[in-house]
Amino acid sequence: MNASVELKRLLPAWERFRAVTDVAPIRNRAHYRRMVAMLEMLLAEAAGDESHPAMELVDIIGDLVEDYEQAHESLPPATGVQALKFLMEQHGLRQGDLTEVGSQGVVSEILAGKRELNLRQVRALAARFSVSPATFI
Repeated sequence: MNASVELKRLLPAWERFRAVTDVAPIRNRAHYRRMVAMLEMLLAEAAGDESHPAMELVDIIGDLVEDYEQAHESLPPATGVQALKFLMEQHGLRQGDLTEVGSQGVVSEILAGKRELNLRQVRALAARFSVSPATFI
C-alpha cells in the first residue's frame, strides 16, 4: 500500500469527520463544553457496553477532555487534613476507625486543626490508604 495514496484519502475523510463532529484538540472553554456534552451522549448510547462502537470514540474524546482539564482546570492544593477528611469519607470511616493515628479524641483534634499529624501518623495513613505520605503534609 502506498502511504501517499492513503494520506490523500485520509485527510479529506478527517476534514469531513471533524466538520460533522467538532472532534479536535480542545482550544477553548466553549469547545470543552461541547466535547463533554458529546462524551456524555456517547456514554449514554453505549449504556455500559464496553464493546459498543461508541466506546472507541469515548476513548478519543475522553483523552481530549482530560488533556484540556489538566492544562486549564487545575485544582487548588489540598491540605493534609482536607485529604484525610476526603479519604475518610470515601472509605466510610469514622474518627474511631483510625486507630493507627490514635484515639478518637486525637483524630478529632487533628481534623479540627488543633493538633498536627506527626511523622508516624503520616506514614501509617499513607500505608492505610496506599497514597504518598506527601498527601498528608
